[in-house]
Amino acid sequence: MELSIKNKFIQKTRAQKSWKDRVFDVAVYGIAILMILSIVYPLWFIIIASFSNPADVANGNVWFWPKEWKLDGYIELLKQDIIWRGYLNTIIYTAVGTLIALVVNIPAGYALSRKDLFGRKWISIFIIIPMFISGGLVPTYLVVKAFGLLDTFWVMVLPFAVSSFNIIIARTFFKESIPETLWEAAQIDGCGTIRYFLTMVLPLSKAILAVIGLWTAVGIWNSWFNALIYLNNENLQPLQLILRRILISNQSLLGTTTGELASELRRLSEMMKYAAIVVSTVPIMCLYPFLQKYFNQGVMVGSVKE
Repeated sequence: MELSIKNKFIQKTRAQKSWKDRVFDVAVYGIAILMILSIVYPLWFIIIASFSNPADVANGNVWFWPKEWKLDGYIELLKQDIIWRGYLNTIIYTAVGTLIALVVNIPAGYALSRKDLFGRKWISIFIIIPMFISGGLVPTYLVVKAFGLLDTFWVMVLPFAVSSFNIIIARTFFKESIPETLWEAAQIDGCGTIRYFLTMVLPLSKAILAVIGLWTAVGIWNSWFNALIYLNNENLQPLQLILRRILISNQSLLGTTTGELASELRRLSEMMKYAAIVVSTVPIMCLYPFLQKYFNQGVMVGSVKE
């Protein structure tokens, strides 16, 4: 009975919509579809271009589907043995770096959200300052060198693990989403601060963990500049830096060849360029669907005022 009344009310409400409301709905849906296409199509174009003849791409003959399927770019790219080492390095850097970032930033954000933290205001100012003022590349390099981290595994995961932005986002989440009454109830049951954080706060913070974890993972996965500055050992270099070196080598080789060989190298170079983008992007994109549920909840945290 209640369901039928509800359906009648919905149908009546829809019938009462004016033509202005319908025009507005169409406009909103139209804009949303255009925005989705503007994001999805470039990604799709990169994928189909990686399987297409570069001449067809340059002449505008490839729009939604390859004119002819070619795997030359992927074959040449994956024939490089160092690619697989770079993949392994990047996966390890991303996993370890994300874990360290969560272990450092999440407790710091929770501590700053506590009203009983001594000197909370000054600590917050101390953390916020690096968001606007950086020490610069040379001082950072000297600090990293002084700690003996140059050309080591840890240089990719330790020096940049602390993020002021992530700490502030985590602090806002804990202040707005974790009720103070929960802490009072835990104290009555004899629960200490650390136990309360580990057993009660963290299970309720999956959204912010997913958001900060995804942001950190994407940042580490795409990082190449830090490796360029701090790593000389090829066995420690991540995927992005190796792909960059391969593409630069191909471009340099083009300048030393002529004739049909140059034409073939140019074709392979263009296909490898698109293939490199796909190879380096797809794995991290596959991670997003598993975190989407929590990401949608946590990404709005920064918009909530304190």
